[in-house]
Amino acid sequence: MTNSKTVLIDRHPGRSTQTIGLARELGTDPELIHEPSVGVVGTKGDSQCYLGVAAKVDAIHACLKNRIGQGPGELRLRLVQPEYTIATSDGIRNGTREMRYSLIGREVTHDALCEHLEATGLAGTIAVVACDKPPVGTLAALLEHNQPSIIMSDGPIHPGKDPKTGEALDIVSAYQVAGHPDPEHRHHIACHACPGFGSCGGMFTYNTMQTFIGVVGMQPLHMVAPASDDPRRLNEFPAELVDHLANMIDADLKPRDIVGRDSLRNAVIVAMAIGGSTNVTLHAPEIARAAGFADFWKEIITPEEFNHLSQHVVPVLTDARPYGKYSMVDIDRVGGVQVIVRELLEAGLLNGDVMTCTGETLGAQVDRLGAKPADGKVIYPVEKPYKPTGGLRVLGGNLSPDFSAILKLAGVEGGLENNTFIGRARVFEGEKGLLTALDETPESFQNNDMIIVRYEGPSGAPGMPEMLDPTSRITTLCRERGIVVGLMTDARFSGGSVGLVIGHVGPEAALGGPIAYIEDGDEIVVDLNTDELTCTALNEPATLAKRQAAWTKAVADNGGIHPNCGIADTRLLHRARHTAVPATRGGGLHPNREVWVREQRTAERSGFNPKNKYRPQTNKAF
Repeated sequence: MTNSKTVLIDRHPGRSTQTIGLARELGTDPELIHEPSVGVVGTKGDSQCYLGVAAKVDAIHACLKNRIGQGPGELRLRLVQPEYTIATSDGIRNGTREMRYSLIGREVTHDALCEHLEATGLAGTIAVVACDKPPVGTLAALLEHNQPSIIMSDGPIHPGKDPKTGEALDIVSAYQVAGHPDPEHRHHIACHACPGFGSCGGMFTYNTMQTFIGVVGMQPLHMVAPASDDPRRLNEFPAELVDHLANMIDADLKPRDIVGRDSLRNAVIVAMAIGGSTNVTLHAPEIARAAGFADFWKEIITPEEFNHLSQHVVPVLTDARPYGKYSMVDIDRVGGVQVIVRELLEAGLLNGDVMTCTGETLGAQVDRLGAKPADGKVIYPVEKPYKPTGGLRVLGGNLSPDFSAILKLAGVEGGLENNTFIGRARVFEGEKGLLTALDETPESFQNNDMIIVRYEGPSGAPGMPEMLDPTSRITTLCRERGIVVGLMTDARFSGGSVGLVIGHVGPEAALGGPIAYIEDGDEIVVDLNTDELTCTALNEPATLAKRQAAWTKAVADNGGIHPNCGIADTRLLHRARHTAVPATRGGGLHPNREVWVREQRTAERSGFNPKNKYRPQTNKAF
């Protein structure tokens, strides 16, 4: 082995002694301790999302162990014991200050796996991932390590069922009744919304990113959608994963051979087509960075192209929660993610020639899996889609000069007249104040209010929490009263959020972004004809200068940090306060806020341009 990232155990007795002992305890051949190492990793945390991970890790470890040896057809490798990372639970912590650790958990997962992969020097890795942020941190670490590796989703949870009404329930259902006046009803929904185990079952962030990981090539497509308790995850998939990893090692097929410009673009297009979470615009730049591309929005796809594709070219194909009826287990029931990919490939929207972890191109993998035609109920065909336009839109304007603001258009339930919303600003200096108002004075919210929640960005919170709790309450309030109340923030949203909600507004308030200068009553305009987010008052230079001066003085009087920022009272939060980069660059933690890229490479163009054969008039090269 000549690769510097692969560590071989030499014959020094001090370095060999524990390795020999470990091999004996694991039941493998001590003679193989000087061969390249291979192992399984998993993600764990405090929620039902993670309860199924250990069983899959154990099953894959056992399958890998059975394949290791010196005989014909066996793998001459050193087996290491499984390792786990740790993360918080979005579902349990939403609406609390502990939610600040969620996105940071992506970084912690990355750091933990960096230590394991690099110090142990794994030459082959299989990862089992659950919940929202750990899968992205896992993929980023594997891309930086860049040795043969493959990911498997732990799987989604089944939807719950209200025994009184028969209505399908999920975690968003429970958040949406938070403001219900009857405590018994609130408790009833809480008891039935999340039975069993597995990660969030709707097309929220977990399933958005698992689909992304599959389409980008690092997870077999048919392993994305099955439920966490599906027997295939213990009885069939482990052997398949070991076969794929062995083939990757033989072929020296590495993550960066798989995750390139076109595979990232494919994954973004599929995220649009499933009405996926706004968090994809936060995680895709981080995945691209880890793959060696310094600036996702310049090298992989521009905001202009992103919006053109979403508005004119890519339709929504899934009737999925939170904006529709069905869950990921239903998508599996009608054929899985490969059906969605097949539809998009046949329409000309995806490049089927990119490589995947199975050793096949994306197109060849879909063909081998025998992907079914769209059923027309859960998954719709491109020719007759569920919604004509893609689910996501990035916005510019004077509140988002770097085109960071993101709107999940698939989840908007009203308020856009002629693609425009005009509202009045109602400002909250943090999520807590908004939750208090929703609890104590919900009647104070009026039609066409645009709630502003600021100082909750990557540096300001610190940690950039997501806001499923307030968005769920606002959704219920709007439905009950037949009104439209928008929300914009420098924080982010759960994939389960619906409504006129705009996140990632940047630069964030803590760094002096324009969102910091909005005042109560200001006119806020969301214009999807021009893809702009604007505060009318800030178009007046004198007004802008006056408000900037007041903000600058408040920062100076408070020792360099605005007094409305959250308290960074742990080492992790302190690290985020001083190192978090903007959402457009992935929201990760980098010294001096300078994005670090290992072995940077150029995003080479293949010549493939996504197009929709059913809409030839929309074809446009960028």
